[in-house]
Amino acid sequence: MITIKSPSRLHLTLIDMNARLGRVDGGAGITLSSPNIMIRAERSDTIDVAGESTLRERIVNAVEKLLPEGEGIHIQLSEDMPPHVGFGSGTQSALSAAAAVNELYGLGKSVRELAIAVGRGGTSGIGVASFEMGGFIVDGGHRFAEKGSFSPSSASRAAPAPVLFRHDFPEWDIVLALPESPGAHDAREVDIFQKECPIPINEVQELSHLMLMKMMPAIMEKDIEAFGYCINHIQNIGFKKREIQLQHKVVRDVMTLMQDNGAYGAGMSSFGPAVYGILDNKEDAAYLQEDVQELLDRTIGGRVIITKANNAGAEIRSS
Repeated sequence: MITIKSPSRLHLTLIDMNARLGRVDGGAGITLSSPNIMIRAERSDTIDVAGESTLRERIVNAVEKLLPEGEGIHIQLSEDMPPHVGFGSGTQSALSAAAAVNELYGLGKSVRELAIAVGRGGTSGIGVASFEMGGFIVDGGHRFAEKGSFSPSSASRAAPAPVLFRHDFPEWDIVLALPESPGAHDAREVDIFQKECPIPINEVQELSHLMLMKMMPAIMEKDIEAFGYCINHIQNIGFKKREIQLQHKVVRDVMTLMQDNGAYGAGMSSFGPAVYGILDNKEDAAYLQEDVQELLDRTIGGRVIITKANNAGAEIRSS
């Protein structure tokens, strides 16, 4: 029996959606301690996935790509995370299933090889790296000539991007809000990439400067004020600015409330609607959680939790 606990992640921003220098994408993200996907798997004569989940089809597709001919697997899904909200559920569910096959049948594949096999990481490398190592991650994107277009991971067959920087995320609290508003995915996500890209080069340059000379040092020096400044600034430039403009007003209101009520920085993960705020005081985090929950309760609904970073990646145990 193999048990795999796979973490969610925040995708802070895509860095270069202009591609003038010959590369595209690039991104930054934070691996989260919750929510998670947890599966238990064992060898079987057939492919069987037990447990109610919208991720079931992704899990089945992943194991079918990895299973040796004539072999099967039984998977029990015991913990789940919602799809298309900014947590990276597609990558985590596919990698969890692939890793289960890899362990049970001794395939000896690396996380990167598993990601290529199941077709994940074609735009953002954050989810794959979060599974493998956790922490705060910056990836270097892809050669534009090889990828060939501005497109989301769901429409890209590029290999996972190289990790340029990985560092433990400090013990800061993360208030995580999940408004009941649909996030972009599939055909709509593809349309947004095609409509909004290329992003003006001056915005890409500004974002790159911010990432290299303020955000990454802030992580290393545990400077929450500098890190929060970067998070707030990111929401107003580049591709992230375009993503936020497409959101329900309440999603933007949640970010503003967080920024005005204790969070050093607040932003939206990926295409949303998940919104996060960074704090360094548990009491302040609890008060902010209450304030945001009250806003959601009287508007579009949703839930709010307090979490922290995961600096280890996925847990894989055998029994």
